[in-house]
Amino acid sequence: MPLYLIERNFAEQLNVNKEAATAVCQVNTDVGIQWLTSFLSADKKKTYCLYEAPNPEAIREAARRLNLPADTIVELGDQRISPAAPNLMAPTRVN
Repeated sequence: MPLYLIERNFAEQLNVNKEAATAVCQVNTDVGIQWLTSFLSADKKKTYCLYEAPNPEAIREAARRLNLPADTIVELGDQRISPAAPNLMAPTRVN
């Protein structure tokens, strides 16, 4: 399944809690996507989330159901840049 990076912009600082994360995971399951990890900006007003999803529309649908922004959705390629990898390139996934 393709990998996507989602940038979410929030008007106020984001307060993360277990109940909200559980709700996100449930809706994601219902829509057929999987949240892998997120990074929170220093000002706590942006997140950068890594997802597996069949397409960007599925991500938008989950965001709509959860009333969350999905400002930028970028499909990631099959390779990533890694300073530890030979020639700096490594597969995004290891099967």
